[in-house]
Parts: sequence; structure tokens; C-alpha cells
Amino acid sequence: MSETCTHDCSTCGAACASREGGAPAAAPEKDAGNQQSRVKKVIGVVSGKGGVGKSLVTSMLAVTSARRGHKTAIMDADITGPSIPKAFGLHSQAAATEQGLLPVVSKTGIETMSINLLLQNETDPVVWRGPIVAGVLRQFWNDVVWGDVDYMFVDMPPGTGDVPLTVFQSLPVDGIVIVATPQELVRMIVEKAVNMAHMMNVPIVGIVENMSWLECPDCGKKISLFGESFIDGVAKAHKIRNISRLPIDPKLAAACDEGTIELYDGNWLDNMMDAIEKIPDVKKAE
Repeated sequence: MSETCTHDCSTCGAACASREGGAPAAAPEKDAGNQQSRVKKVIGVVSGKGGVGKSLVTSMLAVTSARRGHKTAIMDADITGPSIPKAFGLHSQAAATEQGLLPVVSKTGIETMSINLLLQNETDPVVWRGPIVAGVLRQFWNDVVWGDVDYMFVDMPPGTGDVPLTVFQSLPVDGIVIVATPQELVRMIVEKAVNMAHMMNVPIVGIVENMSWLECPDCGKKISLFGESFIDGVAKAHKIRNISRLPIDPKLAAACDEGTIELYDGNWLDNMMDAIEKIPDVKKAE
């Protein structure tokens, strides 16, 4: 048992001796969400460490979803390091009504909520402790008027701490996409994300390997800047069927910097979106 144990297993994801030795704790009830919102599918985008392109993958999945005609939303759960508004060129503050907060809508109709859309200045730091951050995240789910949404993508902060735990326990997550890079150093971090998903009984849709290769502008040869990929081995070990790979593309980086990610033309994540569309509607079946 941890020294900080609260003796309430419903709010803890640790596999401690107390839990293993007794009856399994009941899973915590998910938050009901905003009464004016109907979100069909919630997809978390996670990574075991920062700097692997998680927000990029979240943005591209949302763009791919919207291009297929789905009503799409993004919840930026990376409260202390929000970057989704930058990628979409969103700078206006979110408005509030009697029903709740209204998400800011992108040029192509993607609804977005991020802490940066609530701050007076975009560069103001968010210096909050874990419980406050987790509380804000739950407010994003419960107090934002999302309306009718087919697919909501949740851009999670890196690691396996308070906020990912809050997402898994409070939101009806239908599946997660794990983001990684080819470095051998990242292998262990990916394993941690996979194991956390298994611990929380959240299905893994697939793995996206970012910065997988660079195409030579002269000869077209693919160059593996970070070495040979290990993703296939990890996916096979954990029976993860879907793998997508993103190249290092200066045009893609520029699109994020300029807030024009919706204009970038790339089909790198089509197979991942195919898998997301095939997720069964368990809530309706129940």
C-alpha cells in the first residue's frame, strides 16, 4: 500500500497488494457530461513522454475525421502545455452562456476547447497542481456545450499521471491511439502507455510512429534518421493490429506553426481513422 493511500480504490489505478489480495474494486462511474452534448465516440491520444508529436497526431486525426464528414471535436487535455489552438490558428476566447462554455470552432468546423482559449494571454503559464488540473479537465467534459459530436479526440499530456488517470476514469473513452518515435529510448515509454491502457481496461486502437523517416528531396530515398523502427515488435507483442507512420515533413511542421493544419494534404493516418470508425458502439448495445 502506498504511503499516500486514501483507502478509496475507486479513485486509484495502482495495482497494490491491498487490491490484489481482496475483492476487485468497482469501476468508478463516468461523468455524465453536459446535458446539451451527445458525444458518440471518445478517442484518447496518449504518449509515455513528451516531444513525440502527440498534439500533431491529435490534430491530424481530427482533420481526417472532419474530411470524412464526421462532426468532430478536440478536447485539449494538456492543460499545462496546450498546443492545439496554435495548430488550428485559434486565438479568440471561448464564450459562455447559461448552458455552459461554448467551444471555439475551427475553419472547417472542428469544435475545440483548450485552456489557452480561456486565458487572457496565450503565453500565461498554468501553474496548477494535479487536482486542480484534473478538475478543469472534468469541467471541459461536463460544462462545455459540445452539441452533437461523432468523434471527440482528447489530446492528453505525456506520461501516466493524474490527468490521463482522470480521463480514463471520468470520460467514456472508447479507445486510445499511442504516439511514439523510432528511438530505442522510447520503447520502454511506449510499453508504459500500453500497460496503463491494459490496467484501465481501455482498448488500444493502434500506434502512430511519428518522425518515422525523411524523404531525400533529391533522390526520393527514405532516410531513417532515428534508426530502425521497433514499433512492429511492440505491436506484435501486445497484439496491436494497427500501425501508422508519419514522415518528417517541413511542410507539416510549417502548417502547425502557421495554424493551417487543416490545409495540409496527407493521408498518413487514413488506416488509423479506418480502425476508429470500426469501433463498436458498446454504449448503444448496452
